[in-house]
Amino acid sequence: MNMPIRFLVALLLYITMVGGVLAAQENNPSSTVLEELIGVALAGNPDLRATVASWRASESKIAQSGSLNDPTLTFSLNNYPANIFPNSGYDVVDKGVKLTQEFPFPGKLVARQEVAAQEASWSQSQVEEGRLQLVRAVKEAYYTLYYFDRAVTVTEKTLKILDGVILLTETKYQVGKGLQQDVLKAQLERSRMLDQLYAFKQQRESSQAALNRLVNRAPATPLASLPDFALTPIAAPLDELQSAAQKSRPMVAAYNSLLARYQAQQRLAKLDYRPDMMVSLSYMYKEPNGPEPGADLVGIEFGINLPIYREKRKAAVAESEAGEQMALAQYDEFKNQVSFNIHDAYRQMQTSTDQARLYKTGIIPQAVQTLESARGSYQVGKLEFLTLLDNLISLYNYELQYYMVLSDGERSLARLEAESGQTIPLAAQ
Repeated sequence: MNMPIRFLVALLLYITMVGGVLAAQENNPSSTVLEELIGVALAGNPDLRATVASWRASESKIAQSGSLNDPTLTFSLNNYPANIFPNSGYDVVDKGVKLTQEFPFPGKLVARQEVAAQEASWSQSQVEEGRLQLVRAVKEAYYTLYYFDRAVTVTEKTLKILDGVILLTETKYQVGKGLQQDVLKAQLERSRMLDQLYAFKQQRESSQAALNRLVNRAPATPLASLPDFALTPIAAPLDELQSAAQKSRPMVAAYNSLLARYQAQQRLAKLDYRPDMMVSLSYMYKEPNGPEPGADLVGIEFGINLPIYREKRKAAVAESEAGEQMALAQYDEFKNQVSFNIHDAYRQMQTSTDQARLYKTGIIPQAVQTLESARGSYQVGKLEFLTLLDNLISLYNYELQYYMVLSDGERSLARLEAESGQTIPLAAQ
């Protein structure tokens, strides 16, 4: 088979490949690859495991914060004379044991336990938020890998066509029917595309390593083939997603816990102006001393601490009040940021869906028709070869852009789900 015929056959195979990909994506086959990766990540991601452990540790502090301090047991030997000698006739006067328990002012233990409980609630919400963001990260890494995987495939197939271009231009130049300029341009285009292929392969490896890191695997662990898909419009209106985020997003509950924690801390700081009480029960045995017989003695003591250092207590109240104001401001900023992120991701998803439809039903089929027309004109000598080459490169760039739009659309959907805290309903296909 001579060079021109080989080139045209390869070109026809390339056009058939493009049409086949678009037809396959129309069916949008379901795949469990991404779901399996998400499941592995949720089960084994080290960062998420650390967040869960932190939550469990904070839960263990609740019982500690609501408990009394340990009592104090004191043993005493009293009234030894300073110059005690053998046969002095002076025995130890008394021996005693005393048990002392501190009781915080009523309400302090409850407030301390509330502070610890709200800290644990915050940590629990962080776990839920961590799961949400991990799912988003896995999806974004997956669809980034999908783009670079398809970019490598498309570039390699196009390079095969360019090899035929180079051979064809060299053959025509050798027989005096072509220009050296055509040969040089075809070779330059191949070198440029080969450089792009190297970059795509490196980016595919980096994307695979990033995805493997999220699922706690070695960077070079191979992944299953990534199936094609099609973007589907979002069925839920934007304002509905905005409202749902205020209920479904774990960070909303986290900020409510943070506010409750500072409020409990403020109550505790104000209660610290009140004294704590100490109660002691004692037993003492008084040794016989000369004519005085021994005796068993019992006693009870009550005491309070004196909260006289007011400045530190005033500072503690101010600290809790400032913390509450900080939490309120952070919560407001969070709500504003979530509202913007949902709006932005929603519009980006819409744009990507429209662009994907345009590329699939308009631009790429038109580019294929243009290439087929150029092929026919070239066969009968009515078209310069480099025009055919330009049409081929245009189709290549359009296909790359199509895969980029698909990747951007799914990553925007992943972002939208993470920001709203729920699975986004999609329109029926």
